[in-house]
Amino acid sequence: MACFFRRRIAAKVMHLNSLWWKTSLLNVEWSFLKSIASFSFRFVHFHNGRKHHGLPDCFPLAMCVLVLMDEKFGLNSELFDTLKRGTTLVEYSSPNIAKKFHAGHLRSTVIGNFIANLKQSLGNNVIRMNYLGDWGMQFGLLGAGFGQFGCQEKLKKNPLQHLFEVYVQVNKEAEHDDGLKQAARDFFRQLEQHESQAVSLWQQFREITVTEYQHVYKRLGVHFDIYSGESFHQDQAQEVVQQLQSRGLLKTSEKGTGVVDLSPDRDMSSVSTVLRSDGTTLYITRSVRVKVTDKSQMNHFHQLFQILLAMGHSWADRCQHVPFGLVQGMKTRTGEVVFLEDVLDEARARMLHNMSQSKTTKEMDNPEDTAEKVGISALIVQDFKGPLQSDYKFDWDRMLQAQGDTGVFLQYTHARLCLEAATFDPAVLHEQTGLTILQHLLRYDEVLYQSAQDLQPKHLVNFLLKLCHLIASAHKELPVKGSPRDVAQVRLQLFRGACSVLANGMRILGITPVDKM
Repeated sequence: MACFFRRRIAAKVMHLNSLWWKTSLLNVEWSFLKSIASFSFRFVHFHNGRKHHGLPDCFPLAMCVLVLMDEKFGLNSELFDTLKRGTTLVEYSSPNIAKKFHAGHLRSTVIGNFIANLKQSLGNNVIRMNYLGDWGMQFGLLGAGFGQFGCQEKLKKNPLQHLFEVYVQVNKEAEHDDGLKQAARDFFRQLEQHESQAVSLWQQFREITVTEYQHVYKRLGVHFDIYSGESFHQDQAQEVVQQLQSRGLLKTSEKGTGVVDLSPDRDMSSVSTVLRSDGTTLYITRSVRVKVTDKSQMNHFHQLFQILLAMGHSWADRCQHVPFGLVQGMKTRTGEVVFLEDVLDEARARMLHNMSQSKTTKEMDNPEDTAEKVGISALIVQDFKGPLQSDYKFDWDRMLQAQGDTGVFLQYTHARLCLEAATFDPAVLHEQTGLTILQHLLRYDEVLYQSAQDLQPKHLVNFLLKLCHLIASAHKELPVKGSPRDVAQVRLQLFRGACSVLANGMRILGITPVDKM
């Protein structure tokens, strides 16, 4: 059989007595990723002409793994030497200002947060950007509509709700009012020409929106280094248009719009529109960063990257779009489609109810806060279990189950593992269950490496869920209470190590671990 270790652990194993590590390696299942293993040892033990299968002595493996078990475990692996490190800009969430945070923005927010956390944990300098939808014709409609239907007092009391009501009303009126449509076009043109009255109203809407969004982000444990937006690039958008013109890339369509011909034969069979017929810019003209967005925008980003390459930007091939599928059936008990804050409130309320009904719930200082964290964990794990591009059906009952592959199960396991650390002697850890947990923990760096390669959180989620199932079995087979002191201490240390890896993995996913529930 072949056994594979990272150099860091292998070096420690090789310094031990050879009889110890030979017996320890016997019958141990290891990674199939031979290409990334730095050390291998092949050993088959024969007795009387037959293979001998005995219970492995776990001492060397326990010694090597448990003494390394800290908050950096798995993150300093030489596996990551093959990954390029540097400054990484992760752009995610990106809601439109002057609108309430819709539940549909949850995926972009939590996926982008995971990618930023993962990149940062692996040694990259990460810049977290929220590229707000704060420009475009919709603000022409909102600006014109606020002049007719808006109220500053209502705006102060419930800003986003009032702006949402104005936006709905002005869209309804504009369907049969050509004068209102023209007023919207005029307002947006005034914005692009920096007329003070239009810009002042727009700035008020933007500042109000960012303040309101930050309350939601705080609940999710999400933060940004930069709040940018399309408006920041309105001047650069005109520069982009000039560059396209100077390179002969900008054409005029039959409708009078400005387009870039992306067809292989330059026959206008595949074009990307970058200017309206009146000369105002479009979203793609102002989109200079890569976003975590739903898969319906894949063609948009494909065209964007093609345009950047055609303009001679060598860095365009380093841009990456991370697409994701849709969430179906995200509704409240009343059956209505909800805003994100309503989803978070509902998750907290349901989790608080479940905790109050459970006989195992511990006393805690702030059960509402715990319920919120566990509820958000459930939302994130349900979102991350499968491939990001897949659609999935939202299911409150399945998501909040305490048993099974859920965020609640992760939190329950972590809370149970939060035991006081103790000194230990690894030599007494010899049960197969303990060995299996140690083997699983040794795969942590491989899982992070895999997630870093394809930016899919499912690898880490499934690794942590399997760890929780192993721990659930170990609590029965490796009891601490009632065991001899030396045995109890090493089992505590095993659980402590598993707790550390579980907590670190949860944080990379964007989940805040709880100590009691």
